[in-house]
Amino acid sequence: MSSRRLFWNIVDKIELLIDQGIYSAGSRLPERELAEMYDVSRPTIREAIIALEVRERVEVKTSSGVYVTQTQRTEQGTKTISAFELTQARALVEGEAAALAAQAISDDELLALKSTIEDMQDVNKAEGADQQFHEIIARATRNGAVLQCVEDLWRLRRTDPFIIETYQNICSGNKAHRITEHAEIYAAIAKKDAAQARRAMHKHFDRLINALFDASEAKAMEEIKRKTDETRDLYSLAHLRQ
Repeated sequence: MSSRRLFWNIVDKIELLIDQGIYSAGSRLPERELAEMYDVSRPTIREAIIALEVRERVEVKTSSGVYVTQTQRTEQGTKTISAFELTQARALVEGEAAALAAQAISDDELLALKSTIEDMQDVNKAEGADQQFHEIIARATRNGAVLQCVEDLWRLRRTDPFIIETYQNICSGNKAHRITEHAEIYAAIAKKDAAQARRAMHKHFDRLINALFDASEAKAMEEIKRKTDETRDLYSLAHLRQ
């Protein structure tokens, strides 16, 4: 396993321990024990901790240690939903919605669905057309609960500032992928192929999830480099040679 992959593997494992309550909010992370538990070096653990700090899962207190932070809460008191969680939920709900729609969609709805794909080619209409595409499919299921779920997930997608920021660069930089994937979903539904419609929808969201991970990893690595540079400058002996 490469050092980079090992480092992210440790991040995931420590986050799981935090989510399971093994290390509760306010508790101190034992760096030495974690290194021994996962059979990795202390520097690898420190890199993982920096990434966890970027994700706001831990707080590093100088001369004191590393402490698990409180879970972020919204004003309504519910746990903040990440872009990853939202995308996975949409994949689960909308994959089945596409399969149901393939069996019940009307000709008029198919025409409207095709029209949204054409609108996606216009940068000023793309976001709205994307939402309309998915809501037409949800409505075509003839299931009010499914439609409500899709509308609620889209409302979160359009109103949560953290999710908006996370999605912004990904969606704007993948116009061709967006159009191709939606065209594949449309084609499967138009053929009344429920299984293919589900697969096409899952393929669309799988690409989004991977793009989110790539963006998150790049941001974390950038922050790690910044913090490493700060530490290097702090302990450098270069000034002694001047």
